[in-house]
Amino acid sequence: MSQDHHIGPVLAGAVWRASSYSGGQGNCVEIAVGSPTLIPVRDSKRPAGPVIAFAPRAWRTFIAHLS
Repeated sequence: MSQDHHIGPVLAGAVWRASSYSGGQGNCVEIAVGSPTLIPVRDSKRPAGPVIAFAPRAWRTFIAHLS
């Protein structure tokens, strides 16, 4: 997980995608797609709230441990 607080440029124009498991309810996490170096993640209920960012390898490891 990145603790770099300079991800603003990565998030400019970000396209956020909700989990397909949310069933369209919007009560889940969202990821911003399109950055090859960071996977930004936010709470769908707080789109203007904080964002955490994972390196791609860390994100894959995180997802692998969920299933």
